[in-house]
Amino acid sequence: MTTTLRPPGDKSISHRVLLLAGLARGASRVRNLLDAADVRSTASVLRGLGAEVPQDWSGTVELPGGARYRDASGPLDCGNSGTTARLTAGLVAGLGRAAVLDGDASLRGRPMDRVVYPLQAMGARIRYEGERGRLPIAIASRASGSLRTLRHRPRVASAQVKSCLLLAGLASGTRVEVVEPGRSRDHTERLLAAMGAPLRFGPEGEGARATLEPADGRPSLEPLELRVPGDPSSAAFLVAAALLAGRALRVEEVGLNPTRTGFLEVLRRMGARVTVRETGEEGGEPVGELEVEPSELAGAEVPPEAVPRLLDEVPVLAALGARCAGTLSIRGAGELRVKESDRLSLLASNLRELGVDCREREDGLDVTGTARPLSGTVRTGGDHRVAMAFGTLGAAPGCAIEVDRPACVEVSYPGFWEDLARAAGDGA
Repeated sequence: MTTTLRPPGDKSISHRVLLLAGLARGASRVRNLLDAADVRSTASVLRGLGAEVPQDWSGTVELPGGARYRDASGPLDCGNSGTTARLTAGLVAGLGRAAVLDGDASLRGRPMDRVVYPLQAMGARIRYEGERGRLPIAIASRASGSLRTLRHRPRVASAQVKSCLLLAGLASGTRVEVVEPGRSRDHTERLLAAMGAPLRFGPEGEGARATLEPADGRPSLEPLELRVPGDPSSAAFLVAAALLAGRALRVEEVGLNPTRTGFLEVLRRMGARVTVRETGEEGGEPVGELEVEPSELAGAEVPPEAVPRLLDEVPVLAALGARCAGTLSIRGAGELRVKESDRLSLLASNLRELGVDCREREDGLDVTGTARPLSGTVRTGGDHRVAMAFGTLGAAPGCAIEVDRPACVEVSYPGFWEDLARAAGDGA
């Protein structure tokens, strides 16, 4: 019997839809907007800047365009969302508005220099209110004039940095070019193209280039009309649960953006039988379904160049590695040390506590699979991806794993535990 599930709306796209809708010249109509804590943080910050964002996200959400942005009257709380903090910094700097961006203790520990430095190079006046390189940051208003043009070559491919700078250029009518050493997520570019922005983007060698060239001031954007595709990162946990449980699963209406499907390519190298079928397109994003069949999993190597397309899926890959025949080796994932937690350290220490042979590297992990029963309580540090990964491993036969803070999954996937049980064959 095949279980059918639909993952919630894509978190990355949901953030970007909210940020771009207010810049459009008419109302955008959006379905399947992710109603989770991180995206709610973006909505709250935008309201603090004067945008009209509805509180009710059920059914079709109408997002008014032509927002009349204002200086923020108090600190804007980005919660636990790095996407909210970094992308909003670009929008605020481009608009020339004043705002203080802050977040919870976890977000205050994450680096902001990667967006602050290039924004300062464009002429934005930004200062750190506390520890250098960390939130809170204060962005000063700009009475007149635009930002300076920018050609940015980051050392590491980052969709958040790229999107921040494109938003700054878009909001200020400034030319921005970002040349990345690898391919990061291109949701911002696809949405902007769907809205008619003067943007060129695509792969270039081993990396990618995105160039925004406003002809005369801020470009006029067409409103959006779309259903947000299901989140492939959320779908990855359902796929993994089915594989670990030896169950057949169909995942419908999931996003198949090629910058997000690296996880599926690693699964194939591990011997997983997963069929991908494209069924349509939404907002420039390919959408389709995944068919998962029971499979025997073997170890594999994940090289550094593959990681930008599967960074959020490293935790669940580590969970699969704990039950594969052989060793799963991951390299080039040092960025995981500055996520909601030091994910590499948490993954390694928890796997070892459960009895799995796991060697922590500076930029990755070597996880050797075992058929022994695994049991114990894992420490998540409140990190939703870590909680979901060990929840997935705990749903496998022979495992009895307790997650210390199960509610933290609400950041990205409300209803995760119910869907996980169904994917593993324990639900209705």
